[in-house]
Amino acid sequence: MILRDALLAMLPEHVLLAGIVLLLVAEIAALPGRAAAPIALVAVVAAAGAGLWLSATGFTAAPFEGAYAIAPFGSAAKAILLVLAVPILLTAPGDLAGYRAYALVLSSLYGALLINGAESFTILFVGIELMSLPVYALAVVSFRRDEGAEAALKYLVLGGAGSAMLLMGAALVFGSGGDLSLAAFADALVAEDLLARAGVALVVGALFVKAAIAPFHAWAPDVYEAASVPVTAYMAVVVKAAVLFAALRLFRAAALPVELVDLVVLFSLASVVWGNLAAMRQASLRRTIAYSSIAHAGYLFYAFLDPGPGRPAAIAFYAIAYGLSNLLAFAAIPPAEDDAARDRLEDLRGLFSRRPFAAIAIAIAMLSLAGVPPLPGFTAKFFLFNNAMIAGYTAYAVAGLVASYLGLYFYLRVIQILFASPSEAAAGEPRGLRAAALVATVLCLVGTLLLSVLPGWLVDRLAG
Repeated sequence: MILRDALLAMLPEHVLLAGIVLLLVAEIAALPGRAAAPIALVAVVAAAGAGLWLSATGFTAAPFEGAYAIAPFGSAAKAILLVLAVPILLTAPGDLAGYRAYALVLSSLYGALLINGAESFTILFVGIELMSLPVYALAVVSFRRDEGAEAALKYLVLGGAGSAMLLMGAALVFGSGGDLSLAAFADALVAEDLLARAGVALVVGALFVKAAIAPFHAWAPDVYEAASVPVTAYMAVVVKAAVLFAALRLFRAAALPVELVDLVVLFSLASVVWGNLAAMRQASLRRTIAYSSIAHAGYLFYAFLDPGPGRPAAIAFYAIAYGLSNLLAFAAIPPAEDDAARDRLEDLRGLFSRRPFAAIAIAIAMLSLAGVPPLPGFTAKFFLFNNAMIAGYTAYAVAGLVASYLGLYFYLRVIQILFASPSEAAAGEPRGLRAAALVATVLCLVGTLLLSVLPGWLVDRLAG
């Protein structure tokens, strides 16, 4: 029975592992590199199907008591991460090359899935590191500009700092309660002794660093800008969503202590304000989205003010809405030989006159990220702030809502540039979207529009 539970509970991980093995065998056999993308894509789609099936059937198991367990929401979270990775893989050919690059993507996804079954700090840490280490390598092996190695080093330093804080925090929680289980963290939240409080503060700080919350966001925009487009999209969407799911496993249904509420709101508001203000001055779409992601990480931590049953569904819906909107913008950026010029805003001026579909897709993504109704970005923010008000934090929710209006300026500025008259400074006519990138754009666009008209349908299933 334990073996069956282990096989089924980790079925998405096993499918990904099979994909990694196939990629490595193909690399050793020196098969043509063009087979790498289809193998990785099939593995991710099959793993996502396994996650959806486990969630739909309500499968629950604890194959490794106290270390790893899976419930329907955990399987749904795995499926969300895998589905969000599909458009990234579709846009990867041309930027990712060879079997090893795709094996790194699948290895990182494997770590992201482990997080959603973690019951102890050990598995949580292993999952986060398995997710992060391949991304450092991807930033180097898929570099399109000279700053790629520097970006990878900066991401390594940032990630290393977060990992060190998480380890130290887990050690202090263990010292306080003598237990490395995630349940011990919930006990530490309400403990009075200094050791437990210091452990909680360090773990929360580690999550802030991993999610690039201000002021722990240093270098994150540099990394986003210098990495290739699919790697940037992966960091901005999948890694960020996985960190929030890790925070969800840590806090579960626990109410935040008063001191921690003030701390979370302070850093969340700082992240929203700074991310939105800094994005106004950027000259690159990728860098603008980087600062936008810093602001959105601030919104997401508002979900932890609500200890009610709506917290997991609100976080999952935000991850989907934010992920699809971001991926829509990344997939629709026209390809170019010069990576630095590819997403320079001045070179995107008048894109509508040359590539109307790409311009409209990016505009819809910007409107959704800005939170304009009825697009899913609006619904996602509504759930977060509404839940915060229901939990009694009306003043904090109003402050976050007001701060979110700062972002309207730069999102509308991008749209104004896309629909303006072309400038002579534009670096030549961009080529049309590749077929796979076009499929990714259409998938993200359809998903965004469906979420606009059927948000309740998805929320009901996530809450169920």
